[in-house]
Amino acid sequence: MAASPSSNASPPILPLDRDSVVERYFLEHRAKVLDVAAFLDRVDRARPEGGSAASEDFRLRSLRAAIAVLLDGEPERARRVLELLSDPTSEPIEKAPMKGAKGAWEGFAAREPEGRPPR
Repeated sequence: MAASPSSNASPPILPLDRDSVVERYFLEHRAKVLDVAAFLDRVDRARPEGGSAASEDFRLRSLRAAIAVLLDGEPERARRVLELLSDPTSEPIEKAPMKGAKGAWEGFAAREPEGRPPR
């Protein structure tokens, strides 16, 4: 079986410079941004449950706050977004309300006003 062209390429010399990072990873992350934009468009087009303008779901508030972190220009965005979406409590609950996870913490609104977790 012939090797694919990419399997003959040598691994990049690390750490990559900024231009190399952009060249290597831009298209992948462009697609992810478009996925988020499409998701938000679908949410905006969807009728609220019960036909009323109910309060926004905690997951949407969390996602919007995470996007704000991405744009704030401060360092350690990945860590801060992960903390923003994570449950900071340390006490175990008696019984899980469901099997699986929701991807964001329902108590998000109780965090700092800007949506940033405490440092």
